[in-house]
Amino acid sequence: MDKTAGNTDWFVSARYGMFLHFGLYSIPGRGEWVMNRERISPAEYRKLADSFNPVFFDANQICEIAMESGMKYIVFTTMHHDGFRMYDTALSDFSSAKTAARRDFVYEIVTAARKHGLKIGLYHSLNNWFDAPDAVDALENKDRYEIFIENTFARIKELLARYNPVDIMWYDGWWPFDAEGWKAEEMNEMVRSIQPGIIVNGRNGLPGDFATPEGHITAPKPWRPWEAIITLNDHWGYHAADNNWKRPLDVVKMLAGVANKRGNLMLNIAPDGKGKIPGQSLSVIREVGKWLHGGGSDAVFYTDYFALNLRERGDGRNDWDHNGIFTAKGNDLYLVMMYYPGTRYVLTGLETRAENVSFAGEKLDFSQEDDRLTIALPDKMAKIFCPVIKITCSCPPVIYRTGGMRKTRVAHPHYDPCESDMLS
Repeated sequence: MDKTAGNTDWFVSARYGMFLHFGLYSIPGRGEWVMNRERISPAEYRKLADSFNPVFFDANQICEIAMESGMKYIVFTTMHHDGFRMYDTALSDFSSAKTAARRDFVYEIVTAARKHGLKIGLYHSLNNWFDAPDAVDALENKDRYEIFIENTFARIKELLARYNPVDIMWYDGWWPFDAEGWKAEEMNEMVRSIQPGIIVNGRNGLPGDFATPEGHITAPKPWRPWEAIITLNDHWGYHAADNNWKRPLDVVKMLAGVANKRGNLMLNIAPDGKGKIPGQSLSVIREVGKWLHGGGSDAVFYTDYFALNLRERGDGRNDWDHNGIFTAKGNDLYLVMMYYPGTRYVLTGLETRAENVSFAGEKLDFSQEDDRLTIALPDKMAKIFCPVIKITCSCPPVIYRTGGMRKTRVAHPHYDPCESDMLS
């Protein structure tokens, strides 16, 4: 078990971050696993470095976009599983500083993040398809395993000594070993000896300081700090043919979903081989940024744990709604409205008294009979992207509804009488 832990206070309140997947794999434009999926030999893959000159990659611009879009931190891929270092290193000539680009991209992004007041994390793959011995060698031969692990530790040690301080050590690519195989406790101790204030994730086999559910919005049980890592399309690295872009509405849903479970959303963008961010990515995150700065942030940042349990009531104070997603903060209940219901919104199951209802600072007329709250909505709301309704209650809000049409006076399941197939 990991004996030490970092201070996650800033991380718990950060709520929204940017993941950057960028490397040699951006040139062929078939995703970050192209070397593995197509069995491209290290000798053949190395040739990509001769043409890797991403003239459009601008770390300062990227950090400005993140900040203006309401993001609080950035995690950058220093080395993916393909083994190409995106920084200057004394341990290998397979790096962006020693090939065609002649640039240290990690230095650029760390410097820009600090300039703009963003927290910065360094993603680094433990797995390595390029170097010899590689992970398969390590799995097959004990002597090669020792060299492989020694090399992995040396990379991480150099990285954290060179870029100090940073805020997150973000491990990935932990195939084929568990915590014992990766010497994870020793690894974390080494990381914290170099940078005592850093936090680490759990992808070296230990739980780490925070969890990283990938592709879904699910808080750990019992709760601990966490971030959902989500792609804007279907790939982490740039894929020229992937146009399955999420809409701004999808991202707002995810932000509200992590907010009511006190988690973070780390949204991925993937520059192409020239370092240019796809226009669709920019469009989506800028639209969401406008929403956050236009009043959405109240429903997302510094929120309370406001979860829903599908089977038993437990400590869940929340419920689902057909018009949007609820978050809460103190005595305030927020409805992030995705679907305008008309000039009247009805909330049932509110077990606390509403004292005031407003939208963008404008008071709204409302009435409450027992647990049924009716709110008059202005016509203009129909044309506004994801308006946020604030309901100030007499005490911390509680919503409780069931699968029935009225409250039952006997013991009952909340929604699902059996183990649920749904995520709450």
